[in-house]
Formats: sequence, C-alpha cells, structure tokens
Amino acid sequence: MQKILEEIAKERKRQDEKWGEQNHSPIEWIAILTEEVGEISKEALEFHFKHKKPKKSLANYRKELIQTAAVTVAMLESLDRNEGKDLT
Repeated sequence: MQKILEEIAKERKRQDEKWGEQNHSPIEWIAILTEEVGEISKEALEFHFKHKKPKKSLANYRKELIQTAAVTVAMLESLDRNEGKDLT
C-alpha cells in the first residue's frame, strides 16, 4: 500500500504543478472526478474488448486509477483548505 500512496502523492504534485492550487465547488469537483472515472472506464473497456496489448491496457488502467485517486485527494485538500468559505 505504501508504494501506491507514494504514487498518488507524486501524481498530486504533478497535478499541482500543471494546474496550480485548485479550489472548486463540490459540483465542479464531481464533474472533474466523473471525467476521471470515465477514463478508467475507457481503459477497462479497451482491456475487456480488445485484448490486443493487455499489459499496455492494464498499465493505462492503473495510471487512470492513480490519477483518479489523486483527484479525490485534491478534493479533500480543497474541502479542508476552504472550510467555512462559500464555494458556490
């Protein structure tokens, strides 16, 4: 589990470097998270129906899982950082 958590932390750092600190409303965060889950779904479908390069497909699937976990962490960070503020 430690290796996975380190990968998520590394992805969070990459996201902050790319986008800066993100402070969205809950509905905006859900839209971002849903987009990420859609990417996981795409990779799962690619793996299930194509099987042409299963290792590559599973690597992409895993990458999307890490990115989605990192977005969830970003959501929690934003929530904690903005406690008591109006985020509508």
